[in-house]
Order: sequence, then structure tokens, then C-alpha cells
Amino acid sequence: MSEVDKMRSSQLANTASPEIQERFKRAKKLLLRLNATSGYDEECRSVLEELIPGIPASATIWPPFCCDHGDGIRLGEHVFINSNCTFLDGGYITVGAYTLIGPCVQIYTPQHPFDYLERRVEQEHAYPVTIGEDCWIGGGTVICPGVTIGDRCIIGAGSVVTKDIPSDCVAVGNPARVIRKNEVKK
Repeated sequence: MSEVDKMRSSQLANTASPEIQERFKRAKKLLLRLNATSGYDEECRSVLEELIPGIPASATIWPPFCCDHGDGIRLGEHVFINSNCTFLDGGYITVGAYTLIGPCVQIYTPQHPFDYLERRVEQEHAYPVTIGEDCWIGGGTVICPGVTIGDRCIIGAGSVVTKDIPSDCVAVGNPARVIRKNEVKK
């Protein structure tokens, strides 16, 4: 099994492997090009399509943007990602249709070993993050590895999401906690 396969399946992966290092280099070169655009430039779109294969034409990522790989990001139709976001996509990051992500949102999938001796080796797990459809993620939110946020949720600005949030909820704080359940309009 390759180190990328291990990474994508939440197994301990060697991030110093040549295979993963080449992926980091590729993404960083594309990000340099992306972040040199205004977002209105045609080149912005072409670089996004190279960085994130299969990105829907209706999805927007506003530069500057940062990620580890790019191909671990899966976006639905009409997703909007504001500027200065960081998506560490060792594990898959999936964002449902019509979700809005505010500026400076950070989504992390890497999880380093808890044992300090194991952390001395360049290795980590990567746990996927899933955000449902029609969500609004407030600016400055941090979403931790392995979290799932259900459909139609609102996450208050500056929240730190450490655990799953069920659909139709408003969650705020550090750590984020549900403060209200929203009624679903039919």
C-alpha cells in the first residue's frame, strides 16, 4: 500500500516519503500561481481546476488559499470559500452544495501521534472532514480532524469544532457546542 493510500485511509503514513513530498511540492507551486491572482483573473480558475480536480464551475475559492494536496478537496455545486482559508487535505475534505465558508477558516485532517517519541518521526494519520449542504461556516472557525458537520448548520465565527455537529444546528464557541436547533423549511 502506498503512503498516499495509507494517508487517505486514516492509517499512519510517512509524510517524508518521496511520493508525499512530490505532492506537497506540486500543490505549493500551484498555490503560488493561484495566490498571485486577484480571483477575477482567468488564470485563477485554470489553476484552481488543476489544483482541485473536478471542482464544479459554480464553486468559488477566493485567494489567497492554502492546502497540502488539493486533490483531497471535494466541493459541491455553488460552494463559496472566502479568502485566507487553509484546508489541510491529507484526509478528504468534503463540502456540500451551497455551503458558504467565511474568511480565515481552517480545516485540518492531519493528526500527529500522541506519543512524543512517535512524533519525532515524520508520520501522521489523516481523518476526513465532512461539511453538509447549505451550511454557513463563520470566519475564523477551526474544524478539527475527523469532524462531520450536518446539513444546514451554522457555525459561529471563531468557533473550534472538535466533535460532530448534527444537521440543522447552530454551534458556537471553543469547543463548539450546539446552542440551537433550527426548524427545517419545506
